[in-house]
Amino acid sequence: MSEPTGLADGAAGGGEVEERHAEPDAGSGVLRVFGRQLKRFRVRAGMERPEFGSLTGYSVSTIAAYEQGRRVPPPRFIDQADEVLDAGGVLQEMKEEVARAQYPAFFRDAARLEGEAVGLHVYEMYAVPGLLQTEEYARAVFSVRRPLLDEDRIEQGLRARLARQEIYARNPAPLVSFVLEECVLQRPIGGKAVLRGQLEQVLLIGHKRNVEIQVMPVSREDHGALGGPFTLIDTPEGRRIAYAEVQGDSRLYSGQSKVRELEARYGILRAQALTPSESLAFVEKLLGET
Repeated sequence: MSEPTGLADGAAGGGEVEERHAEPDAGSGVLRVFGRQLKRFRVRAGMERPEFGSLTGYSVSTIAAYEQGRRVPPPRFIDQADEVLDAGGVLQEMKEEVARAQYPAFFRDAARLEGEAVGLHVYEMYAVPGLLQTEEYARAVFSVRRPLLDEDRIEQGLRARLARQEIYARNPAPLVSFVLEECVLQRPIGGKAVLRGQLEQVLLIGHKRNVEIQVMPVSREDHGALGGPFTLIDTPEGRRIAYAEVQGDSRLYSGQSKVRELEARYGILRAQALTPSESLAFVEKLLGET
């Protein structure tokens, strides 16, 4: 998914398009509710934060941040907390909503659809897509964002982005394809060492049986999709939904007219780009020059 620095809500009402804008505190309500429940169970168990932290392996400051709804607790912590505090599954029941809160509001439903998809088809023209990014490259992308993000936001975004890559471990594996502009693979976000690691990751993922990566050369005179990046999402129910994001404004399209338009563009892009084998050879060549 394009998600250039971060991070659409509900499929289009009435069938055509739904637009959402980034709201920085959109997920804070769920986190505050979870935090209050966490503190209530901790106090009921007669534990101070240092004792609870030692039993779960987290610092006092981190426990405080979770209880105050300032940070997104990972699933492992939620499972541990529920067991240590004898919460009877109450904390674990909130795990899915808490996990969704790690994404900005405008990406949450797109992230859910992505996680359930049986097929994903991504066109990107600005940066390496999140599903292909290394940890170092992703951190660099978040770090250069303007306005600047604080360290907690960077770490939260980084965890969320890397968690999306669990899609490759799903069984059955979804079919995933990418069309990347050549300049995406040459832009040294984070420096040459970071770029080199990123190119290696592209090659590694590109050799997966369920993944195809194609490069659109800058030398192409004809181009089927100059309107910006987008993603086509195939759902388990046999529907195809399109997602597009520009400057923090995102849209999920479910209407046949728009989806078919973007399907046609993607098909043209794949025909104009290098083949998957040619593309991996091109990436190897870039890697040797980096």
